[in-house]
Amino acid sequence: MIIVHHLENSRSQRILWLLEELGVQYRVKRYARDPETKLAPATLRKVHPLGKSPVITDGDVTVAESGAIIEYLVDMHGPDSGLRPSHGTEEGRQYTYWLHYAEGSAMPPLLLSLIFRKMPDAPMPFFVRPVVRGIADKVQQSFVKPQLALHLDFMEAELGQRTWFTGEAFTAADIQMSFPLEAAAAGGLLGAERPKLQDFVERIAERPAYQRALKKGGPYTLGF
Repeated sequence: MIIVHHLENSRSQRILWLLEELGVQYRVKRYARDPETKLAPATLRKVHPLGKSPVITDGDVTVAESGAIIEYLVDMHGPDSGLRPSHGTEEGRQYTYWLHYAEGSAMPPLLLSLIFRKMPDAPMPFFVRPVVRGIADKVQQSFVKPQLALHLDFMEAELGQRTWFTGEAFTAADIQMSFPLEAAAAGGLLGAERPKLQDFVERIAERPAYQRALKKGGPYTLGF
C-alpha cells in the first residue's frame, strides 16, 4: 500500500491528485505545519532525513521530491495510463521539460517573492525594520517581480499554442505544473492579464480526480 506523507497546504496535494488520476489505492498520513514557523514537523524526518513533503512510501521504497515521485508512480503504477507521452515524441520532450521546469525555474521566483514580502514583518529591532523593508522592496522591484513576469508571460505564451503543457492531452506534467500556477493565482498574478494560465487553474480544479484528492487531503490554501 502506498502511503502519502501529506503536509497540509503543500506540494503533496498534487501527489494525491496524481494517485486519483491513476486510480491507485493509497493511504494518507497527515502532518500539520508548525503554527509559528509554518514549517513541516520534525516527525517527517523519521520518513526522510530532510523532513520535507511530499514523500511517499511504497512497501520498502521511499521516494521524495515531487518530480521523482511523479516519475516513480507513473512508471510503477500507470505506464499505460496516458499520463506520460511516448519517449522520442515532441510531446515526450515537452513532458520532460515541464516536469523539471515546474520546480527548477517556475518556483524559485515565487518563493523569493514570498520571502521578501514577509521579511519586513519578521521579529527584529524597530530601528532595523525600515532598512530591511527598503532592501526587500529593492530586491522585489529590481529582480523578483521582473523574473516573475518573465516566467508567467512565457507560460502564458506556451499555453496559447496548445491545450495542455505537453500538447492536446492532459499529462502528469500538468499535475506538476499545478502548484506554481496555483501559487501564482493565490498571489494575484494571473487574472485577466494571463487568461490562458487562469483558465488552466480553473480547468484542473474541475477534474473529478482533483476534487477527490481535495476531499482526501483536506483544506488547501496557499499563502503566496
